[in-house]
Amino acid sequence: MIVKTIAVAALMYGAGAFAAHASIQVGFSPEGSARALVLDSINHAQHSIDMMAYSFQSADIVHALVNAEKRGVVVRAVIDKKRNQGKVSQKAIAFAAANGVDVQLDGHYHIQHDKVMIIDGDTLETGSFNFAKSAEFANSENVLVIRDEPAVVAQYQAHFDSRWKIAHQSG
Repeated sequence: MIVKTIAVAALMYGAGAFAAHASIQVGFSPEGSARALVLDSINHAQHSIDMMAYSFQSADIVHALVNAEKRGVVVRAVIDKKRNQGKVSQKAIAFAAANGVDVQLDGHYHIQHDKVMIIDGDTLETGSFNFAKSAEFANSENVLVIRDEPAVVAQYQAHFDSRWKIAHQSG
């Protein structure tokens, strides 16, 4: 896992400047660092995880989310409805929901292709990494975790909130 701490106060991203000591970590698949970074991020959550997923199939990630919920972390997930009709996805969804994870299916868009987790309101995990076994072990994928960058996290939180609302409306 490559860890890089940036100290750039004037670099602009979207509506806000990067914090002076924001932390950025990157991971890649199939080398294993992407999977490790995703699991580490989930395992260190203390209050909340808001997830948007195109694919929701990886047993170890689903179990980590359930374990977070059992630790008292509020876990909400918006996942693509069309992509997750197969047996593996349906089993993962049922297991997560039965264990307290609030899962909503989003069928509003052609595909709901976001791959994001907002953790404790101050950490953002994003990248091409799908929450599937193929992403962990077969595909070339990436993960980016940004900490201590409130303006960026707030934009993603607003995006999640809009998709959460749409998923609730589309049932």
